[in-house]
Amino acid sequence: MDLMDAIYSRRSVRSYTDQQVEKPVVESLIQAAVQAPSALNQQPWAFAVVQDGKLLAQYSNRVKAHVLKTLKPQSPLYNHREELANPEYNVFYNAGTLIIVCAKPEGVHAEEDCSLAAQNLMLAAHAMGLGTCPIGFARPWLNLARTKRALAIPQDYTVVFPVIVGYPMGDRPPVARREPEIVSWR
Repeated sequence: MDLMDAIYSRRSVRSYTDQQVEKPVVESLIQAAVQAPSALNQQPWAFAVVQDGKLLAQYSNRVKAHVLKTLKPQSPLYNHREELANPEYNVFYNAGTLIIVCAKPEGVHAEEDCSLAAQNLMLAAHAMGLGTCPIGFARPWLNLARTKRALAIPQDYTVVFPVIVGYPMGDRPPVARREPEIVSWR
């Protein structure tokens, strides 16, 4: 798959098979991630990987509880309260792998750099026949001190981009994209 095909056909996947992504594949995704550009070439990223299914199920429940507890009416997630309260709903969509992209504190533009790394990871996964989906609303729970301790993430690191990875179940239909808003062209 060439790069433009990968960019135009990558979709967020929310349905996965039970097949586990092997460790060498995860390692190659992380290697692709770190090829991203970074401000001053600081490369301010670090990664945590969770592949333990029981832990992912526990973490899903804890994320849901945290979101429901801290949810404000003006949040876009507010209309999804019922889904978040459903014990059958898994925020990680039963994917077998969660890769957490973290920003080191010394990065000048660490969060932006980590987002670039995450995009590399997702495009590489797509090119390898894997599906991915960013799980942004898990960030607040993942950034709690107790969660970082459990995941061995240093306290001064910031969880920027949690992304699930797995083998997609079925086809991923294309999603309509809005035309880009170009505010200036001189």
